[in-house]
Amino acid sequence: MPLNLSRGRAIGWLWQRLAHWPLTRIWRLASFIGPLVYRFSRRERDVTLANLGVVYPQLNGPQGAQLARQSLRHSTATMLELGHAWMAPAAQVEAHILAVHGRDKLDSAREEGRGVIVLAPHFGNWEVLNFWLSSHFPFTAMYEPPKIAELDPVIRQGRERMGALLVPTNPRGVAALLKALKRCEAIGILPDQEPDWGSGVFAPFFQRDAYTATLLPKLVMRTRARVVTGVARRLPGKGFEIHFLDADERVYSEDEVQSATGVNASVEAAIALDPAQYQWEYKRYRKVVEEQQKRPDFRDFRLY
Repeated sequence: MPLNLSRGRAIGWLWQRLAHWPLTRIWRLASFIGPLVYRFSRRERDVTLANLGVVYPQLNGPQGAQLARQSLRHSTATMLELGHAWMAPAAQVEAHILAVHGRDKLDSAREEGRGVIVLAPHFGNWEVLNFWLSSHFPFTAMYEPPKIAELDPVIRQGRERMGALLVPTNPRGVAALLKALKRCEAIGILPDQEPDWGSGVFAPFFQRDAYTATLLPKLVMRTRARVVTGVARRLPGKGFEIHFLDADERVYSEDEVQSATGVNASVEAAIALDPAQYQWEYKRYRKVVEEQQKRPDFRDFRLY
């Protein structure tokens, strides 16, 4: 690697190199780096273990630690595979998508004159899911530039290369999503990111309330769109399988808490495909009800 590269350019350079690697080699590298992340990255390890303790309280210490190690290995693989998803020849990426389950859910919705909202949780490799969706459907998704500004053109080009339309995370972007749905197109929403205060409600995610975005019911009420959950499940070293699952029926409720509960239940159903492939190191439970209530002791109720 050239020594004079900035951090952003170095990451982009690494993705370009990894784009030429076979998936078997990337998985071997992830299997080497993942345990190092678990051992030396206290933040990633502790947050993963805290989340797993909430979600799977029945797992004892060794079992929970084993699942945490597997999860960090998969998260490492996702980061290493970004070059493959964004920069490898399109035919090569398509060839590594070994099966697509539930495509009929998208096709039938469009035949009925309805748009499709794809809930895309942080499971498996969501950039491979974006690649497939934008290769086969008119597809729009929100996009927020990364903190490392030099990576913006790399990420944007990678996500847009198969025709995806990226729109900003503001009212103008929401308007673009509505227009796409009214054209009977597909849009993508990240259902498991914690929104800013005022943009969500508390709803159960496994055994604990999580602050959940309320954008979905607004889109559904105005467009009659069908909602599905989409993931690209990793087959380590071999490729991916795309799964589209019917969303929990509560997502269609006009009540924001009920709809958010349906969104979280839909994410739970996707995670059940392979819990190790979910990105448990994200602080999904950062906000707490007691903070919203402005209780002075709200920090005592935080998980992290």
